[in-house]
Formats: sequence, C-alpha cells, structure tokens
Amino acid sequence: MSSISTVIPHFVGGTRVEGTSERFSDVFDPSTGQVQAQVALASKAEVDAAIADAAKAQPAWAARNPQKRARVLNRFVGLINEHMQELAELLSSEHGKTVPDAKGDIQRGLEVAEFATGVPHLLKGEFSDAAGTGIDVFSMRQPLGVVAGITPFNFPAMIPLWKLAPAIACGNAFILKPSERDPSVPLRLAELALEAGLPAGILNVVNGDKEAVDAILDSETIKAVGFVGSTPIAQYIYERAAQTGKRAQCFGGAKNHAIVMPDADMDDVVDALIGAGYGSAGERCMAISVVVPVGQETADRLVAALKPRVEALKISSPTDPDADYGPLVTADAKKRVENYIQIGIDEGATAVVDGRQGRVAGEDGGFYVAGTLFDHVTRDMRIYGEEIFGPVLSVSRVDTLDEAIALPSEHDYGNGVAIFTRDGHTAREFARRVDTGMVGVNVPIPVPIAYHTFGGWKKSGFGDLNQHGPDSIRFYTRTKTVTQRWPKPASDSDSTAGGASFVIPTMD
Repeated sequence: MSSISTVIPHFVGGTRVEGTSERFSDVFDPSTGQVQAQVALASKAEVDAAIADAAKAQPAWAARNPQKRARVLNRFVGLINEHMQELAELLSSEHGKTVPDAKGDIQRGLEVAEFATGVPHLLKGEFSDAAGTGIDVFSMRQPLGVVAGITPFNFPAMIPLWKLAPAIACGNAFILKPSERDPSVPLRLAELALEAGLPAGILNVVNGDKEAVDAILDSETIKAVGFVGSTPIAQYIYERAAQTGKRAQCFGGAKNHAIVMPDADMDDVVDALIGAGYGSAGERCMAISVVVPVGQETADRLVAALKPRVEALKISSPTDPDADYGPLVTADAKKRVENYIQIGIDEGATAVVDGRQGRVAGEDGGFYVAGTLFDHVTRDMRIYGEEIFGPVLSVSRVDTLDEAIALPSEHDYGNGVAIFTRDGHTAREFARRVDTGMVGVNVPIPVPIAYHTFGGWKKSGFGDLNQHGPDSIRFYTRTKTVTQRWPKPASDSDSTAGGASFVIPTMD
C-alpha cells in the first residue's frame, strides 16, 4: 500500500474505486518538486471490469433519444461552469499551468461539449424518396457501443472533453484513461457528469500506464480509441488498435512554424510569438516552436524585438497572478528541455537567450525553465527536427516565401502553421500550398473553433477522421442504410406481384 496519504482512485460504475493492483505513480506539485499524491495504476483485470461495466450500461443509454442525451450534456456544461475555479486550481496544482491558462484549458473543452449538445441535429441521416419504383432509401447513424480515450498530461480537461462529450452524446459508453501525471481533473469531470444525470457506467475513468493502455487496445468490446500524445506512441496505438479491428484517431507530436513576412506588423508578431511560444511553458501541441522570418532584415528586426521580451518573461508559481507561465510538469520534462538547449548550442545555433540561466521567481525545487531563444537554426539540427515541448523558440532564417513554405511542408510533423502578413494574396497562396493540417493567418495558434475539425497531417496524425466538429460524430457512430419497399397487399386488385428475379436489383 502507498505511504502517501492521498491516493487518487479510479471511477467506475458511478463511484470512486480504490485500486487493487498495489501499483502507484507519484503525482507532483510542479511548483515545489514535491510529491503531493499518488495515483492507483490499473491492472488489466481492473480495466476489463470497467469495460464490462460500461458495456452493461451502454444499451439503455443508446436507447434514450438524442434530445434527452443532449439535456444531460447541457447540465454537465452548466456544472463545469459552476465549478470552473475549483477545476482550474486543481488542474494548476498538478500540471503547473497558471490558473488563467487552466481556465482556458477547461473552456476549450467546454466548447466541444456545447457543440455536442446539438447531437439531435448532427445525427440526422439522409433520405431519398422514390429512389426506385416504390422504393425509398434512408440512412441512420448509430453508436458503436463502448469506446475509449487515452489522453495526455498537457490538457487534462480539454482533450478528455473533446473525446468524451461527442462519444457520449452519440449514445456510446466511454472509457477514459487520462495521464497519470495529472489525473484529478478527469476524475472530477466524471463526478460532475454523474451529478448532471449521466447514468453510472457511461463514463468510467481508469488510471494507469502501458498495462492499462494495452488492455484497452486488446479488448474486443471497445470499438474505437482516440489518443493524443507523442508520435511514437500514437503510431503504436494506431497499429495495435487495427489488429483488433478498432477505429483509431491518434494525434502525435508537432513542430509548428510561424512565417513572418517583411510587411508584417512587428509589434503584433512579437506579442503573438511570446504568447504562442512560451505560454504554458511551451507544453502545447499547437505551440509555436519555429519562427521563420523572410529576409535577413526581417530576421534582424524580429530577433532584436524578441530578445528583451523573452528576458522579461515572469516565470513563477502558477498561483501568482502576474506569472506569464509556471513550471514544467515533471523533473524529467525539465531535464529534457535543458538537454535540448545544450544540444542546440552544441549544434551551432546562436543562444540569444539561454533559459537555463534565466531568472525564475518560483519556489526552490520546482520544475522551472526560463524562456530560451535560438537564432540561426537550420533544418539539419535536432532542435529543429524534434519536438522539445518546452519554452524554447527557434529562429530559422530564409530569403523567400517559397523557402518559407518548404520548411513546414517538408518537416516530418504537420500539425499547424501560421503566417503573419498584410498581403491577402501572399496569405492565400501560403494557405493553399503549405502541407500541414491547420493554418493560421495572423493567428499564432490556429486551433479551430469547436464546430470545425482539429487534426494534423503526416506524423502529427494517424487515422482518417479528426477531433471535434462533424468528424467526431462520424468517428463515434456507424452508418446503417435501409432500402425499403412496401408492396401493395396481395388482396389488392392492382397488385403486381411477380415471380423470382435472378438479376441484380437496379433502380431503373
């Protein structure tokens, strides 16, 4: 048994369930570096029990009409809003985000839950009257059954809500395996869903590591799985899910570029890059990590403007109302980022600001790294090619728009990209030609609104369907097509009943 007094349990069948595996993982306070709790790690048997509970509850939930399911979601949204401060402080305490940033995390998830309340309309099928003689054809969208989500540490509210809200709205039961690094908010969300009227078993939360993940992937009951995390694990989950016939949408790493044209408003660009590059300590899959100024004069002006702003960043406790960002999530994350800073220096990049030497106002022992700014970063460097996931911004200089388009287009990752310009033709040309899944024009973090779809290309995404928007409804349902004909009764004098036909039916 764990020696830590606080042990975060699972949530199965509408109640907190203590773990029985006798395996635990530490949950840190990133601002101090101290262990604040432990989380129980589920065994395969515990995951299987949660899946069985969900499978038992799902048919009755699917039988409810979509309007009644939407009303539960509406109440769920209301309860999350009522508990916003509580949830944000809880999220901040385990992840290290500032409280305002934590509220943003929750709000972006809420927007998808609000979208999912429109499920009565979103589930409507198609109908063709008189497609053939006396024949009508119509389709209906039906839930898959039990589905699962495996979600990351960096958005412990947003990503779970992105996945569970559409899935539940469509009539599925949902197994959530959140990150073991910050598991308390997902647990609390499950409790609020139950309070909103969601039947027990429709949302089960199992904490765990690879053993729990593999139990989900190997289960024949689970029909679909969604994942957000690193690219190697995204590919692993996608391939293993296919072996058991599951649908999968798996989103991996990123290296998001921001192209700065010579005509861009430099003050606006610097504001955008400071927020998009260093917000949440860079632990965002949509963070800007490479800025590409077009022209040497543009690059010189940009670096000169960025340097004092990076040096002036206030890195402090996530509860500090004046903090620009807080600590990284774990000691390993801090070590990883600092190692990449040294790699960049060793590779020959110019360390305009070295975050290892920066001033941090946080408590001793916290997982803090100040902002780092590199210049003259080339595409053969590891700090350009690999995802650092920290407060590190690299400047890669080019001379032409074509070169600027080539950098993100030829990168292994293809999540998002942004361009800053005052020229509409340049922006349109860039948006059409660049090879990434999401594009921002004078928008540094182009995360679409909830009723559009979110997803990257290349090694940033595996699967045909993306997150939220109409794609989420398609992913969590399957289409049944009905072709019907109602012949006249045999007693009718106009009946045209004939003999058997051995020719394939057509609609002539």
